[in-house]
Amino acid sequence: VGSPAILVALRVRQLKAVSTEVNTLTGDTLTLSYNYNKISPGDNFYWYKQDPGKAPEFLIYHIGSGFVIKAAVDGLKINVKTNQLQMIISSAALSHSAVYYCAVSTDIQ
Repeated sequence: VGSPAILVALRVRQLKAVSTEVNTLTGDTLTLSYNYNKISPGDNFYWYKQDPGKAPEFLIYHIGSGFVIKAAVDGLKINVKTNQLQMIISSAALSHSAVYYCAVSTDIQ
């Protein structure tokens, strides 16, 4: 008798950046926004930052309600609207200059 098998199927859906480039002054609030056609509580969102010449770095993981499950960096805030996600950095610094990604997965119902 073997161990029971667990199968988890994930499906990736498309997110679209509201703006491909965001500019702000040092010390100001930096808001990164993605549109997503239908946000549901079961969706899982993962944000990454990629500095030039480096691999992407995990920042924060939250669910569709905006509840943060895991954050690798302090000071990030998540705002979820009906069809838009925002990651807010309260005090922008030069070190925040990078490419940011948001990925979503959802359990197949």
